[in-house]
Amino acid sequence: MTKIALVTGAEGFIGSHMVKFLQAKGWDVIGLHLQDVPASLPKLPNLRFAQCDLRNGQRVTQVLEKYQPTHVFHFGAQSLPTLSWSNPVQTFESNIMGSLYLFEAVRHLKRHPVVVSACSSAEYGHVPASAIPVTEEQALEPLHPYGISKACLDMLAREYFLDYGIPAVNLRLFNTTGPGKTSDAPSDFVRQLIRIKKGQQQPVIEVGNLKPHRAFLDVNDTVRGFYLAALKGKPGEAYNLCATATHEIGDLLRIAIRLSGVKAEIRPVKRLMRPSDERIIFGSTRKIRKDTGWKPVNSIEQTLDSMLRYWDATL
Repeated sequence: MTKIALVTGAEGFIGSHMVKFLQAKGWDVIGLHLQDVPASLPKLPNLRFAQCDLRNGQRVTQVLEKYQPTHVFHFGAQSLPTLSWSNPVQTFESNIMGSLYLFEAVRHLKRHPVVVSACSSAEYGHVPASAIPVTEEQALEPLHPYGISKACLDMLAREYFLDYGIPAVNLRLFNTTGPGKTSDAPSDFVRQLIRIKKGQQQPVIEVGNLKPHRAFLDVNDTVRGFYLAALKGKPGEAYNLCATATHEIGDLLRIAIRLSGVKAEIRPVKRLMRPSDERIIFGSTRKIRKDTGWKPVNSIEQTLDSMLRYWDATL
């Protein structure tokens, strides 16, 4: 049977990588995007795009009935925790109501597709040092509207599995980065280095707190995790998706500088310092490894090198 994937948030960072990954696997892929088709979306065989605002339940139902997907990869969301503070209503409308409309549309299809949803490590909130690496059994105690919205998606998907038999699998994403990523420390470092290399910026890299430890997963490992979860994940279950080692943010900067060949002063600036930073964010991936055989294959050096090449070609 031909596999037909419907990918929400196809114009986003992970969604855009997901559609290309599935297309290369020979799947028929329909990428849903919020606005007009971005010029950056690829034109490839077996890959189509459709405009769909997930907050429009009628349109969501129309799209799913038209394409009858065998698999849904749900990335469409307001994904910035900082924006969720300033606009919690929009965040809840997009992330909770948008997801509810999606699951309602899936429920009324004659054949229920597998639904793999992008949930978040933000659902856990503050995790005590004794519980790190955090497992899926950790209590969900989110600290901001974005985290709350993702906990709602997590529980909503499980409810639709229990009540309607929809094969829903949830992946709780930790830090993910790679080519095309913006608004995280590695992408900020890399873009500054490329601007310095091209003479667009003085040889000074402005930084925030370099002491926290984070486990950055390469986006190519991330989309492979979603793919394996769709094929081998247990319906009704949630899985952490995280890199297998943490790095101090300062070490990531030093690796990026070494790979770029650029000489630059590192300058801490107050505006980039957060009021509080968790010392470490790190998730156990034992469960997803056991159930799907997934494991990351890209080193942090390979990830940063691919990001340097991407921004060198883009800026």
